[in-house]
Formats: sequence, structure tokens, C-alpha cells
Amino acid sequence: MSKVKKAVIPVAGYGTRFLPYTKSVPKPMLPILNVPAIQIIAEEAVKSGIEEIMFVVGQKKEIIESHFAPFPELEQKLEQGKKYEFLQAVKYPETMAKFYFAVQKTQRGTADAILTAKEFVGNEPFAVLFGDDVMYNDEYPVTKQLIDAYEATGKTVVGCKQVPLEDVPKYASCEYSSVDGRLYKMTQIIEKPPIEQVKSNLAPLGRYVLSPNMIAILEGLKPGAGGEYQLTDGLDTEAKTNGAFAYDFDAIRYDMGDRLGFLKANVEYGLRDKKLSEAFRKYLEELVGKAK
Repeated sequence: MSKVKKAVIPVAGYGTRFLPYTKSVPKPMLPILNVPAIQIIAEEAVKSGIEEIMFVVGQKKEIIESHFAPFPELEQKLEQGKKYEFLQAVKYPETMAKFYFAVQKTQRGTADAILTAKEFVGNEPFAVLFGDDVMYNDEYPVTKQLIDAYEATGKTVVGCKQVPLEDVPKYASCEYSSVDGRLYKMTQIIEKPPIEQVKSNLAPLGRYVLSPNMIAILEGLKPGAGGEYQLTDGLDTEAKTNGAFAYDFDAIRYDMGDRLGFLKANVEYGLRDKKLSEAFRKYLEELVGKAK
């Protein structure tokens, strides 16, 4: 069985909930402190053993590309000024992995975005990390958790969490027949089911490791929810024909497609930052004190 060394990161959305900011800047470039969310997601992949990453981009793709490309003039200025910490921060993104870019010309759903990377993934298993989801587990990245589960089972693995039952219609529902620790044997997955049809509150949340046969399944899909080609529909077929697993990953998830999720990410990363944490914590305590 091939090792998982490639990842696809779809980031072609319009970022409607962050307008007007996203009119000129792609939503994946929203910062967590001073680092774009897209870099943190790519770092998760690299820390998980991924060596090649394809970003599926849409409008303003050149902004994302430039972040992962060399900037010789800036690097020279920083080196001349002996600003080595900033120099390292600027150079790091371009050295993390081999990066590729594909354009999803028309947004026709998550499955269509992944198929844009068909030639890139070839006949290999690959990870998928959606750009709205930042996961925090510094010791055992979510993508690595899923890769380990894939290599143990040889089957497609869907990253999931238990969510409140009333929230399931915002995501999808993974039904299962058996449980082994954090691993669930999937029987069905339904995209955004009506609340009265929800049988499981195990919901997929932005991380997947897909077996090579998933490409053929996605190519055979018909339009699903919203008239789009949904990855969820492909995963449902995979579970019913070849077998697939859901994995209840261990991490804190930040929804970067939501303004509150964006704020939570910045506050909590700020409290973890060695240089900021003490002063920032003091500020928050004073602020909360005043609010009382």
C-alpha cells in the first residue's frame, strides 16, 4: 500500500461571510496573529509527513501563490538589516513542501474541486484539508491521525467530531455499524440532512484521507445538494462499495469561515504565544473585569 505523501487543499471559495475584506484578499489569507490560516493548514500537512501539496484556487490566486514563493528583494533587505527572525519567517513557507496550484474555474462543489487535482494525485492515496478549518494539536496533527488510521485499515478515512444534534444539518451525518476506540466503520454519510432524519451526530469536519479509487467515484457523481458535486456523496458511495471509516480526531477546531471562529482562533493562539501570552492574558482579564 502506498504511503500518503500528497495533499489537496481546496481554497477557491468567495469568502462571503468576510466581505468586504474578501473582495480583494482570499479568505484563506485571514491571519491568525501574523500567520495566514492557509500556512497553518499547510504546516499541519507537512508535520503529518506530506511532501507535495496542491492548492485548488479560484479568484485572486496570485496572492496565495506569492505567499509560498520567494521574495528575493525582501529577503535581501532583511538579511542586510540582520533581521534574521523575520527572514526565517519569510523564507519558511517557500521551503515547507513542493507546492502546486490548480484553478477551479467554476465553483461546482467540493468533489469538483478535488477532481481539479486529478493529475496531481494520480493513483495514490491523498489527504484533503479544507481551508475553512484550522485544527490545533501540536503533538499529533489531525492529518497524521487520519494517515495512521488509513495505513492501519487500507480504507478511506473521514475526520469527524461529535457535534450537538441540532448542528448536524449544517454539516453532514456519518452513520456507522461498529466502533473501535476513535475509529467508526461507516455505513452511510448524508450531506446536511433535515433534523428529523439525523441518526448520528458524528459529523465530518474538513479533514480526509482518500483511497486512490475515490477519483473514479467522484468522476461518476451526479449533482447533489445545491446542484453541486459533493465530496460527501462520493464518500457515501465509497462506504457502501469499498468500505470507509470515520475517525473521531483529537484536536481543537477553529471554523475560519465564521467570524466568531476567527476571533476564537486569534485569542487562543495569542494565549499560547510565548511573547504575547502574559501581556495578552493580563489585558483580557482587565477587559473582562471592566465588563462585569
